[in-house]
Amino acid sequence: MTELFIRYKNHNDNHARELIAEGNLKLVLSILRKYQNRTDNMDDLFQIGCVGLMKAIDNFDLAHEVKFSTYAVPLILGEIRRYLRDNSNIRISRSIKDLAYKILKLKEEYFVETGKELTNKEVADKLEVTEIDVIIALDAMHDPISMFEPIYNNGGDTIYLEDQIESKNEKSTNWDIMISLNGAINELKEKEKQIITERFLIGKTQMEIAEEIGISQAQVSRLEKGGIENIKRKIM
Repeated sequence: MTELFIRYKNHNDNHARELIAEGNLKLVLSILRKYQNRTDNMDDLFQIGCVGLMKAIDNFDLAHEVKFSTYAVPLILGEIRRYLRDNSNIRISRSIKDLAYKILKLKEEYFVETGKELTNKEVADKLEVTEIDVIIALDAMHDPISMFEPIYNNGGDTIYLEDQIESKNEKSTNWDIMISLNGAINELKEKEKQIITERFLIGKTQMEIAEEIGISQAQVSRLEKGGIENIKRKIM
């Protein structure tokens, strides 16, 4: 793969570019698996994913010292999410949509230049908004999920999303616990805080977070576990 990139970058060898693309089509297909139950336009999504793949090939720099797949996944996902967002029937306020566009553009440009992901805190500082504004804007861009989406099944009864939605008749009185929990999360290390927030506030999977920040799923799992243990120690 490195030799093909050298041929393409140094000698403008389009045949090498085509070989790189063909060798990474499985990467696009693996990303599309997460959308197979949410849309019927899989052929369109595959084409859009290939657009992201070609962008990744054209912008990849061997000096980044990261695997091409690690570099390509956020760009492929970005193209797919942008397509789904622009073709969504869900109405999102103009201000939130504009902020989300700015966030995604900033994150993509930074990633193309450095091969690294900006954290939500860094994005917030650069755009002069709060970190919560960033989280809300990005969350608004996510694909809608059915209330009847199964979220857990361990061989017994299936738990659906609607089962986890609190009734309006149920009121929580444990405000002291919530305050302690919020304080404990804010005291976490930056990466632990980001993972805990995206896992349990936004609802991302460990794999999605791993792809976003450029580390392995095992590392995300360890950081998540460590963050939870730190929270437990602080609130108990």
